[in-house]
Amino acid sequence: MTGRTRKNLLVLVPLLCVIAGMGVLVSYSVTLYRLFCEATGYGGTTQRVVADTAVPSARMVTVSFDAQVADGLPWAFKPLQQHVTLHLGEEKLVFFYAKNLSNKPIVAHATFNVTPTKAGPYFNKVQCFCFSDERLAPGEEAKMPVDFYVDPALAKDGNAADLANITLSYTFFPAAEPSDIQELSRFDPGTPPDANRGQALFAERCAACHAPGRNMAGPMLGGVFGREAGTARDYPYSPALKQSKLVWGIDNLDKWLADPQALVPGAKMPIRVLDANTRRDVIAYLKELSARDQRAAR
Repeated sequence: MTGRTRKNLLVLVPLLCVIAGMGVLVSYSVTLYRLFCEATGYGGTTQRVVADTAVPSARMVTVSFDAQVADGLPWAFKPLQQHVTLHLGEEKLVFFYAKNLSNKPIVAHATFNVTPTKAGPYFNKVQCFCFSDERLAPGEEAKMPVDFYVDPALAKDGNAADLANITLSYTFFPAAEPSDIQELSRFDPGTPPDANRGQALFAERCAACHAPGRNMAGPMLGGVFGREAGTARDYPYSPALKQSKLVWGIDNLDKWLADPQALVPGAKMPIRVLDANTRRDVIAYLKELSARDQRAAR
């Protein structure tokens, strides 16, 4: 290799690397921008969280709802309540309605934001149909939950502390390249319990504190069906739960997940699962886990 060729390569190789890097950035620019918005709340992008761990404050805020469909999507879509008023830090469950007006199945995805945009970093969603691509069969309709809260930290932000009204807006678009497709029929109260979906929900909503076979921040949940509350081995339960004499079955687990403090005042469990369909499927998974443990013990 001549000295001139070597010099040319020293210029060409870095240049090709720069061009390749720019190509990668361009190809992932939409994804990177979305991640940036989700992390910072830029442009009114809301935040996604596993649970509401905030302490509610006395400060109130009103959240209004807006729903649109893009041109070319034959869906009806609307909020089932115009607005709600809640405390900062208070978890709230609201519902939207969608119906496929066409004669073929359609997969769509909802984009979202809040206004004023400065509310974005403080608007936290625990559950939302906007997390995945959603399919509706011909003529099918669905009532879809959104579980959210507004972080009390909003009141300490000099730029946002004066906010009293926030609007949460959605627009459904046809999904160009569908992925993680979910059936909106899962929100139908008449849908049978789905242990497989419950396992995915458990991993998403519960696994930070609970495991089937070992104690973590919460007690082990393997074999929970038919077990008396407060009796899992080596776990430091609250006196309230130890003395409750509850036996875990479908009804008690549903009440517990919906509002632990209402069922057992003084219990340590801080998290509620407001959506009944989510509770239904998580409980189906826990029931299946218990059945597996019983089969393994034989």
